[in-house]
Amino acid sequence: MTTRRSRYDGRTGEPRTTSDRWRARRLNPPSPLWGSNGVAFGPDGLLYVAQFLAGQISAVDPATGDIEVVVPMDGPVQSPDDLAFGADGSMYIADLVPGRVWRRSPAGEYGLVSEDVRNPNGITCVGDRLFVNEMTVNGRLLELFPDGRDPVVLTEGLALGNAMQLGPDGHLYYPHMITGQVWRIPPDGGTPEVVAEGVHEPVAVRFDRGGVLHVLSRGAEGVVTRVDLHGTGSRTLVTSGLKGLDNAAFDAENRMFVSSFASGGITELHPDGRARALVPRGLDGPYGVTVDLGGTVYVADHYRLASPAATDEGEPVGEPGATGPGGVRTHLLLPFAHGIAAEGRLLHHTSQFGDVRTHDLDTGTTRERVRGLDRPIGMAVAPDGSLVVAETGAGRVVAVADSGDGDGGSGADGGAGSVTVLAEGLDRPTDVAFDARGRCYVSEERLGSVLRLDGPGTVVVVADGLGAPQGLAVLGDELFAVETEHRRLCAISLTTGERRVDAEDLPVGPPPGVVPGTEPALFAAGMPGMARRFAGLAAAPDGSLLLSANGEGTVLRLTPKPTTASTMPVPNQGPQPER
Repeated sequence: MTTRRSRYDGRTGEPRTTSDRWRARRLNPPSPLWGSNGVAFGPDGLLYVAQFLAGQISAVDPATGDIEVVVPMDGPVQSPDDLAFGADGSMYIADLVPGRVWRRSPAGEYGLVSEDVRNPNGITCVGDRLFVNEMTVNGRLLELFPDGRDPVVLTEGLALGNAMQLGPDGHLYYPHMITGQVWRIPPDGGTPEVVAEGVHEPVAVRFDRGGVLHVLSRGAEGVVTRVDLHGTGSRTLVTSGLKGLDNAAFDAENRMFVSSFASGGITELHPDGRARALVPRGLDGPYGVTVDLGGTVYVADHYRLASPAATDEGEPVGEPGATGPGGVRTHLLLPFAHGIAAEGRLLHHTSQFGDVRTHDLDTGTTRERVRGLDRPIGMAVAPDGSLVVAETGAGRVVAVADSGDGDGGSGADGGAGSVTVLAEGLDRPTDVAFDARGRCYVSEERLGSVLRLDGPGTVVVVADGLGAPQGLAVLGDELFAVETEHRRLCAISLTTGERRVDAEDLPVGPPPGVVPGTEPALFAAGMPGMARRFAGLAAAPDGSLLLSANGEGTVLRLTPKPTTASTMPVPNQGPQPER
């Protein structure tokens, strides 16, 4: 399989996971970036890339594709979505979820410009002047002042603002993402004016060196609309096939480089739609992982439903929609998919922002099962066909029944009796799994334990003393848990309670040695904020395990070795008293 440098530890080649019992191999190459959002060329000629989901910014050499982290994820910036450079070389950063705008000086020092902007997203500099817009309903476009002066509101009423730029006519151009429009306004204020309507899902506006307006689409087709505003007014559509475009920047030679919120990477996009990967695309997460009875692997990757593009033998293949040989195939853009479970040709998934939905692979339709839950993450299909979900924020495990009418419920309990509480009063339930007898197991991430639900009000501690367990899976009479704190796989006997460490050095969580700061909020100004990482685990029909290696952006297949000598034993905690 083609190798590439990992965003996790900078390594190339095989994963460093070690195990006496399992052979680990990747089903797709590691991702160099944690998604890619705002991009801008710096005064040094490097392309700077904001990675919203990671809370970091990297510099990419446009000649070689080499990457260097400039703003680390353990720094003061939490969720950078766009960036711009001032005349003095300062980098200005739109930190979306906490509502902050930062200045990073050429010497690398950080200063807070503002913390009173709602979902700051589009950001641009006009000489020494700084402008920011808000990605929210009835958003504002403001001029900010690094010297502490009060901001000036140029206009209000933006229908979700995003990437903007000064046009050749001296006006600021910006999209309304909801209404499919592009607007402009003078930097000194005035009456905003619509300059383009009916634009396909606009997410960013950019001018090339010739003054031609390019409007990027966030949709699945990768449409770029070229508008000759200051010439004939003609409009040309370029369909790139790059799903989930986010932003673009033009270099001194007028080459266009685009980013993707859905799959990361940096791609040079030619005017005729041809694309060349400068930084390969990959998985933003992944979060949950599942496998159907035919062995096809699916992942919930925050913004999409995807599959590693590998053959049954694990060799790389090129597929339509894949991100290159041995890459990732995007089935559909699916905003905020986190937990996932397969049932025949149905893929059930959770959103940490409150929804449980079902996607039908045959019809291509998605229906809402329930909404209004409090941070649902892991899920599994119960023997009775209901969907059992770890409602992490509420400290509950709930069962979601199928009403059969295609309508989800509303509110915290789903409405119409569609949600049944199986356990409550838990701390941070994160994932669920069932054994062959139909017993339900729950990982308690914060308490470091795995529980078994033995009926209403009866919870048994199966194992404790674990390190932030998340993903769960059952194979035979053993339960497996991903300990994200220790980056290892724990095996627990369901008959004796004995447990052992089955694999170590799993590439999950932030890079080694990096401790991210304050966790961004789940919601921001009424919009989705930042979902927590989730390292999912699934058991495949062939007896292997599939792991969401979210540290490096891969799916790992763990296959039993011919000999299964015991690994480092862990003192047996055994089944614990009921609580």
